[in-house]
Amino acid sequence: MSNSQESSAGGIAQEINESGLDPAALASIGSVALALYYYYVRGEEQRGQFVGLWPVTIIGMATYLKLEQVRRKLEENGN
Repeated sequence: MSNSQESSAGGIAQEINESGLDPAALASIGSVALALYYYYVRGEEQRGQFVGLWPVTIIGMATYLKLEQVRRKLEENGN
């Protein structure tokens, strides 16, 4: 990789990371809490396990969308 490509990729990564804790992370944390509530407090084990699968899906979708955002920015910069 050349210096201009490295600095361009580094700038894009910094721009994306500046947003902090994104809504997907908050939704994942909330769904874990909800799953624990259903499983232990309400005693609805099957519902707790079902809700417990949501964080993986949420994080997977967020990762895909971030990668698409990076790809689009790299294409805009001509890389």
